[in-house]
Amino acid sequence: MIKEINESLKPLTNQLINHSLYQKINTPEQLQIFMEHHVFAVWDFMSLLTALQERLTKTTNPWLPIGNPETRYLINEIVLAEETDININNQRQSHFEMYLDAMSAAGAEKKKIEDFLMQVTHGTDIFLIIAASKLPVSIKQFLKNTFEVVYSGEPHKIAAAFTFGREGLIPDMFSSIIGKIQKNFPEDDLSLFKYYFDRHIELDGDEHGPMAFRMVEELCGNDERKWAEAKATSETALRSRIELWDGIESEILKKADKQYA
Repeated sequence: MIKEINESLKPLTNQLINHSLYQKINTPEQLQIFMEHHVFAVWDFMSLLTALQERLTKTTNPWLPIGNPETRYLINEIVLAEETDININNQRQSHFEMYLDAMSAAGAEKKKIEDFLMQVTHGTDIFLIIAASKLPVSIKQFLKNTFEVVYSGEPHKIAAAFTFGREGLIPDMFSSIIGKIQKNFPEDDLSLFKYYFDRHIELDGDEHGPMAFRMVEELCGNDERKWAEAKATSETALRSRIELWDGIESEILKKADKQYA
């Protein structure tokens, strides 16, 4: 069934990988707009991951060995890498914190994400925080979709969104985009941002992908309903990411129109 789902998702994954947004990121300012939107996807990815950790491993006392050890290993290893990876200075840091540092170095504005997370720390309902925020519609719909999956409480849906909607979807082309901008604008420091993407490409390589697919297979088993729901969840996750990309592209074009008006 994994092969069938991958085939059915090809039109959406191709649309995402070949999105015209990539052609619009040519200057430090355009990259800053991308980062200011994309940071929300970097942040909410962790909620998908920890939702799987809560349901597929034992995180409360008394401890017991539950589920498939291979699945436990996959989830715990990804959590370890995401929360405490080695940064460019050979220090432990989460990927989200790396991204924030990369934004600072690149001159991107962090106020939107910082204000949003300040609301989150107050413990208010996440859906109310999203609805009440002044974030762009494309970010709000993306976050809403993520947390609808998280709070579904259905491990096979969460695993599908994680596996088909997130893992392996950071295109290698970002390294070349960053390199091109750095070459044309050497005064801008994009080294931290390039390191972040290089680490993700490295970590999402041969090991995590196949293991994530096996996790989906285990969670869906022979249940046709679960496979159908996994497919539908994956499609929605990809459409949500495309809408986020559309929103970033729209913002870049809007800023360009103002600049040349």
